[in-house]
Amino acid sequence: MSSLLRTALVWLVRIVVGAHPRYMSALATGRQRIYFSNHTSHVDTMAILAALPARLRRGVRPVAARDYWDSSSLRSFVARRVLDVVFVDRQGQGTGDPLDPLREALREGASLVIFPEGTRGAGPEPGSFRSGIFRLSGEFPDVELVPVNLSNLNRVMPKGKVIPVPLLCRVGFGTPLERVPGEEKDAFLQRARDAVITMGNS
Repeated sequence: MSSLLRTALVWLVRIVVGAHPRYMSALATGRQRIYFSNHTSHVDTMAILAALPARLRRGVRPVAARDYWDSSSLRSFVARRVLDVVFVDRQGQGTGDPLDPLREALREGASLVIFPEGTRGAGPEPGSFRSGIFRLSGEFPDVELVPVNLSNLNRVMPKGKVIPVPLLCRVGFGTPLERVPGEEKDAFLQRARDAVITMGNS
């Protein structure tokens, strides 16, 4: 049932926003990945899932804030039963390392969709990236890092709106980001952010 609901939601998103994919390089089946993207609306996660072909979508788990997605019965059902979300507690809301649920999911073989800004942005470019993606990439060097750029999603469901506006949107998947030996955190995070911006300008 959960699989059918997820497929139905994917097709609904494709009908409403298009979620047309664009690839800078071919993504091979069978690789574990972290898809990292700019974040502008509540439709973002579903747009990425809808843009991925079924062969790549299997095993992908979105990462989302527990305080939002667990705030109502409907959101909780969608997050837990349909999207198989990896919940994170935002800073100050939980005990322990917020990355622990992501580590567990990666150890179990899942791929992840994350938004390194940590919250939705209002501008055309993403804000500064938080350090989580840097730490995970160091701990899981075999997991591919794929930059994603979402265009027009901020107009589909702006902050404060609950009903999406039908508009054609594009989901750009960039060339996997390689770790540079000895690269410092700030340099890596800037390079990761630049990779997302580049996809939006191409």
